[in-house]
Amino acid sequence: MTFEVYRDPWGIPHLRADDAGELVFAQGHNAAVDRAWQLEVERHRAQGTSASFLGAAAVGWDRLARRTRLADTARRCFARLDAKTADWVRRYVDGVNAGLAEGVGRAPEFAATGLVPGAWQPWTPLAVWLSHHLLFAGFPAKLWREHVARTLGPGAVGLFATDGPHASGSNGWLVAGDRTATGAAVVAGDPHRFIEAPGIYQQIRLSCPEFDVVGLAVPGVPGIAHFGHTGGVAWAITNAMADYQDLYRERLRRTGTQVEALGPEGWRPAAAHTETIEVAGGDPVEVEVIETERGVVVVDADETISLRCPPRVREDLGFAALPALLRARTVADVDRALDAWAEPVNVVLAADTGGWLLHRVAGAVPVRHPDNRLRVVPAWEPEHTWRGWHEELPRETVDGVAVMANARGIATPLGVEFAAPHRAVRIRQLLDGPEAWTADAMAAVHRDTYLASAGPLLELLGGLDGLSPEAAALRDRLLRWDRHMDAGSTDAMAYAAVRSAVVRRLAAHPVLAPLAEPPAYPEVFMPWLSLTARIAYALEGLLTGGLLPAADRAGAVRAAVEEAAGEPAAAWGEAHRLAPWQALPADEPEEWPGLSGDHDCVMSASNVPGLTHRAARSSAARYVWDLAQRDNSRWIVPLGASGVPGDPHHRDQLPLWQRGELVPVTTDWDRLTMERKSTTS
Repeated sequence: MTFEVYRDPWGIPHLRADDAGELVFAQGHNAAVDRAWQLEVERHRAQGTSASFLGAAAVGWDRLARRTRLADTARRCFARLDAKTADWVRRYVDGVNAGLAEGVGRAPEFAATGLVPGAWQPWTPLAVWLSHHLLFAGFPAKLWREHVARTLGPGAVGLFATDGPHASGSNGWLVAGDRTATGAAVVAGDPHRFIEAPGIYQQIRLSCPEFDVVGLAVPGVPGIAHFGHTGGVAWAITNAMADYQDLYRERLRRTGTQVEALGPEGWRPAAAHTETIEVAGGDPVEVEVIETERGVVVVDADETISLRCPPRVREDLGFAALPALLRARTVADVDRALDAWAEPVNVVLAADTGGWLLHRVAGAVPVRHPDNRLRVVPAWEPEHTWRGWHEELPRETVDGVAVMANARGIATPLGVEFAAPHRAVRIRQLLDGPEAWTADAMAAVHRDTYLASAGPLLELLGGLDGLSPEAAALRDRLLRWDRHMDAGSTDAMAYAAVRSAVVRRLAAHPVLAPLAEPPAYPEVFMPWLSLTARIAYALEGLLTGGLLPAADRAGAVRAAVEEAAGEPAAAWGEAHRLAPWQALPADEPEEWPGLSGDHDCVMSASNVPGLTHRAARSSAARYVWDLAQRDNSRWIVPLGASGVPGDPHHRDQLPLWQRGELVPVTTDWDRLTMERKSTTS
């Protein structure tokens, strides 16, 4: 049996094989050749063994991976797969193992760290998926709410509700055929995640006699889960912002070598054992792993808190949906495939060449007491037990345009905190124009930099008088500003400077300052507990709500504009630079490009005002799926198709991504270059 690897001018792999099993082998092989270092980093992170070659900085994550039993959950979920899906995943893993030696030879990071690649197991792709999505639903936000409620009272919790700095947001929109120039629908958008080098999404094409799909794959995971176009149907997702992970306050007692936990039915045995984390350049670290009948213990300092999450309970990640999506020809096929979806919970848009449209939520959401969704709940109270699963998740009819941007909407009954409505409102405003949309025109929506969330701060600024001449001039200038966060704009930079100064002053306010010292939770949760970050992303509510006196809010803005007035003029992009995560940082700091946009812009690029102007989270990919003709589709990733430093396609898409441009999707085999033809056993 053989498979073929072709490349387009951007080095994007197009894989062709005789059947679906050979094709998924080819996908695993290609991932190993192009992304060997990335794959091995993710395998070790999923197993909680990354500190063995990355050092002490990785211990916090490894401890969480061990405590949450990611690898064991992946094994259990794999064991529950139907035979056909399990065989399909095994073939992918066979491909990874067959390609690793070649990939390791291309990747200098292995020699730099001394890492020797290991064999992937059939369950490893499931562990990688779990590792990527463990924090996707943001359960640490419940620790923050608990901290706010204890410190300021329950009434203050809602003032910090926002799409926080570590939530996973996205934009997505569907324009029906009656709004397009071709009469066929267009699906477009971009997932917002931490930007990683190499990137989490890989542009790819998978082709065999059964199907021919282009889309964005996750290296280490077979198929195309989130964003794909089969020719007949296209789909895309955003984070539904649903709440489906619970935290329980546990009472434990030890009787000899045994651990017991107090539950609704009294004291019951808990599973407990100790594991050792090897640390490069440091001493080994022991971690106790405890699992009660509710879930795995993730906090064991001043209090003990366990995490209950659907994959551990159901032993199901929804992987059966992945091969079904590849074979989809219609919206109905996508809809049926997503009935098996489990983790994470997503909002889905889909359209097909027959004119059918889909807007629904997919995933596994437990039925339980409303308090479970808000804060940490007592493990021993029976009303907090799970009572089955939501069988009918929300869906809506698409009328011309559908927008998903993590705001309240279709998934509202399932969540607690949602993104501010600015991105969703702005996208709809842009799409509601009279023009007949084309795939090419969608890039203008992706590039939009209007910052509606600037309103409350500017309103307070407009009410100030008695300022110094320099501050008064800055005030007047910002009141004339068009509110676009363009990289070349000095007004955008001036606004960002004032905003950061306001955030720092609010963080020092006597009412809020006590929140700066959270309980002794594990370090991996600290980003959710940063007072400055929380204020930065809840700034609108704090400037308009009643928690702080009006005079104090105005005073913070007054002091901030006086401070910013003394800063030298600069463009936003000079400070607002990309800051991607790299498992192995470069020896010398890299000067990444300046970015347009901001957290609440459609062109989202998130820094943490008050802490840094650097943007760690942005569009992990952008896509436009054209249902009239697939070759009119467009896509882009932040860096490039290759994960190998020095490869011509390692970062060749970065300049275009920075400018908000897209590259063509090419599916004509005659316009592609064959790279290899391989025979497998």
